[in-house]
Amino acid sequence: MDKRTPPVKEQILDAALRLMAVRGYHRMVLGDVLRESGTGKGNFYHYFESKEALGYAILDRVVREFTTRTLDPIFRDPARPPLEQVYAFLDALVSTQRARKCVGGCPMGNLAAELADSHEGFRERLTAVFDQWRACLAETLARARADGTLRPDAEPGRLAGFLVAAVEGGILLTKVQKDIVVLEDCVRELKDHLALHAAPSCGVHVAALPEIEVVP
Repeated sequence: MDKRTPPVKEQILDAALRLMAVRGYHRMVLGDVLRESGTGKGNFYHYFESKEALGYAILDRVVREFTTRTLDPIFRDPARPPLEQVYAFLDALVSTQRARKCVGGCPMGNLAAELADSHEGFRERLTAVFDQWRACLAETLARARADGTLRPDAEPGRLAGFLVAAVEGGILLTKVQKDIVVLEDCVRELKDHLALHAAPSCGVHVAALPEIEVVP
């Protein structure tokens, strides 16, 4: 096998992720996954017990890529103060949706909308994913409060929860309306909201940011 050819498991995941992005989890048919990936049932059941197991693996991959490509590069960047990290994250989300031409939305948000009321296993896993995302923002905002950027009475946990909810809603409406201005306006308002919690003497400067690949 050519060394550049992905392993069979990755081929199946690649195909399933593409199909699920268009059709959703329920309408993702195993036969189509096999045809799209160029594999057979034997290959599939060697790696996955069921369609459910495949769905969990897809979610795991999305979360892993979101963490390694987005959360870690931004929130572990020592060159940026904490509040600027949050602003960079918001800007990166806009850049990604713009690059995608507002197609696809957020894979985690899509799964939540489709499965939270009908599949407890996915609901629990998605709850943990959004909790992780919220905790990352809360920890960063707590550091901003500690360094004097945010006021002492700012509540990082509540602010982080608000940011996650607002961004998910903004991405969804951007996907529906196919208009990046929807998310741009949402992010602008979120930054203004954060400014209300900034310390009076703090002037946060957000420099031009590089394009960052995001898998929200």
